[in-house]
Amino acid sequence: MINPTATLLISCPDQRGLVAKIANFIYANGGNIIHADQHTDFAAGLFLTRIEWQLNGFNLPRELIAPAFNAIAQPLGAKWEIRFSDTIPRIAIWVSRQDHCLFDLIWRQRAKEFIAEIPLIISNHPNLKVVAEQFGIDYQHLTITKDNKIEQEAQQLELLQNYKIDLVVLAKYMQIVSRDFIAKFPQIINIHHSFLPAFVGANPYHRAFERGVKIIGATAHYATPDLDAGPIIEQDVVRVSHRDEVEDLVRKGKDLERVVLARAVRLHLQNRVLVYGNRTVVFE
Repeated sequence: MINPTATLLISCPDQRGLVAKIANFIYANGGNIIHADQHTDFAAGLFLTRIEWQLNGFNLPRELIAPAFNAIAQPLGAKWEIRFSDTIPRIAIWVSRQDHCLFDLIWRQRAKEFIAEIPLIISNHPNLKVVAEQFGIDYQHLTITKDNKIEQEAQQLELLQNYKIDLVVLAKYMQIVSRDFIAKFPQIINIHHSFLPAFVGANPYHRAFERGVKIIGATAHYATPDLDAGPIIEQDVVRVSHRDEVEDLVRKGKDLERVVLARAVRLHLQNRVLVYGNRTVVFE
């Protein structure tokens, strides 16, 4: 990458002078800020910001940026993380039998709509192995049952470590990931086929049809131990009518699922999502 950048994502108790203190850290070290955005959650008393600057000409070597900034962050009571644009994230996509989100993510990655590597697909079914072979991606089939879930999740974790995975994308992976797994690997994005918090859990299109809804939606969120209740990254909706059958809702919903999941993954990879509590700020 010709012009690599560093990005800080910061949340801290709201107080005077925060913007000046953070910007001065970059200015004092010769940095050129190219993007800065901020939000104050007055109800929570929190200041949240994303600030990105060019590394060319920055006086501090990368390995010293974090400890240097920590000296400023600690007195502010800040939670923060730093990421570099030329660090290429590695994604594992988890699927079951449906392929629409899997194909869409691979296509967008190959088209460089987002910068990442996809070295691994994990599935509880063998059906989509042909897709992995078509694109030269390793495919691991691990059947999940009530009796073997603990052992299989341990194997999944080992695979993530072996492949040096940074992010798991549940692209219609029709299994619940356990609390213990999420505690060990929290960087997980899930796509749910409803406009959450409506129709949590299984068969949301069927329940939406029975309820006679006029819109259906899709939601991409970070996975948490509570089913379909994690911090929301992206959502969208489409209108439906009394003439639509369940099959029509499914067809329209799949289009939404592809787009919403792709947006969420791209926003995450661009370091534009800041999680606080069970909410997110998305800096676009």
